[in-house]
Amino acid sequence: MPRISRRSFLMATAGAASFPVLNGASVAAETDVAIIGGGAAGIAAARRIGAAGRRVVVLEAAEQVGGRCITDTTTFGVPYDVGAHWLHVPESNPVAKLALRAGVDIYPAPPGQRVRIGRRNARESELEEYLAVVARGKRAIEDAARGKVDISCAQAMPKDLGEWQPLMEFYLGPFGCGKDFSELSATDFARSSERDVDAYCRQGFGALLAKLAEGLPVQLSTPVTKITALGRGSFLIDTAGKGSLQARAVIVTVSTNMLLDGKITFAPALPKRQLDALSRLRLGHYERIALEVAGNPFGLLRDDLVFEKADNDHTAALLANVGGTSLSFIDVAGSFGRDLAAKGPREMTAFAFEWIDKLYGADVRKAIQRTHATQWASSPFVQGSFSAASVGGQPSRRILMEPFFDRVFYAGEAAHETLWGTVSGAWESGERAADAALKAVVPVTGSRAAPTPVKRQKKAAPKKQPRRQSPSFFGTPRISND
Repeated sequence: MPRISRRSFLMATAGAASFPVLNGASVAAETDVAIIGGGAAGIAAARRIGAAGRRVVVLEAAEQVGGRCITDTTTFGVPYDVGAHWLHVPESNPVAKLALRAGVDIYPAPPGQRVRIGRRNARESELEEYLAVVARGKRAIEDAARGKVDISCAQAMPKDLGEWQPLMEFYLGPFGCGKDFSELSATDFARSSERDVDAYCRQGFGALLAKLAEGLPVQLSTPVTKITALGRGSFLIDTAGKGSLQARAVIVTVSTNMLLDGKITFAPALPKRQLDALSRLRLGHYERIALEVAGNPFGLLRDDLVFEKADNDHTAALLANVGGTSLSFIDVAGSFGRDLAAKGPREMTAFAFEWIDKLYGADVRKAIQRTHATQWASSPFVQGSFSAASVGGQPSRRILMEPFFDRVFYAGEAAHETLWGTVSGAWESGERAADAALKAVVPVTGSRAAPTPVKRQKKAAPKKQPRRQSPSFFGTPRISND
């Protein structure tokens, strides 16, 4: 069966599963750096700050760490990446490098994809036609990005791409970026780094992140509701039912949608510059229907990736025999994925069955046993998949890197100019924010502007302003959910 060589993006994100709870003492009500969100960016930042010897605590709203990268081992009895699954460019991926040290198995993904035309495989000549259309589409986007005014990827397309255009647009658009071509900034697409070589984690990508979070001071089931700047480099962080925490710097790693929807409020309010940037980096939509399939009725190899030659956007991608298990993924994305997910898991599964029938025949359905469908668009702590800039929104990524209120920093895949939409991008962003936070809370040795450690209280101390009392977080200085 012929394959297509990979020259595009293979992204996905979001997930749900459990994480072990460790017992220990209570988390202090004061810290040097508070990190809001325990996904890849939050974990990376916490590791960096902890290694520097500063006090840090991670406040995670969900019952597990990982954010949009979580592995579920209970639904099917095997590792099931509900969200992020691909480790892009493992040779330079910081998370992949840590996996080797953590004893987690990383193995290469197959180097190509397959295409179905009805119930047959595409011929070599047909694959060559398709690859030529993909190459023309990408080249057109790159040419458009050189212009003075940003346009959508759809506007950049040549008019004569023919019958392969719907698949090309799904492949580069919804499947790669979580949004339709008409919603994608050509400049943002062109500046993103290539993800030609990929790998998978045998134990699950989310399991790898959970492993990297071990030993960190994480407080689970602790949604942050408000961040207040108290002045003099101090911030008060209010949570839902878990009291308050005071910190000298804050790193916010929640999704752009969460901030835009006011799930966390700020006092004073977020500057308009940041709000505008967030609005141009709203999350796209990427959902997954997982199927437990007995035997191998598809006749495919481990981790084979399959697309169809579609004539509209009501299409999907099949990842078969995931990790050599009985699991197969049917991934839907973009506006079609969003609308389908809004109808609920039952309708999502029905679509998966019909789509498989169209490509492989009705006999495959007889081999399907358990199923599961994600709901990331409606997930209360995520509300989507990953960021892809709208037209004119590419500069917003750099704006999100700017601190606000001097010591509040944003981190996540949305704040990476070339690795947006990836776990590695979120990780690098978290480390960058951690470095900035450390500089903010640690005086510069030898600098005249640095605060002196000598106490200046020879005269009567001025009256202290009333200080808001805040109870400690009860649980553990490591990871807890109570």
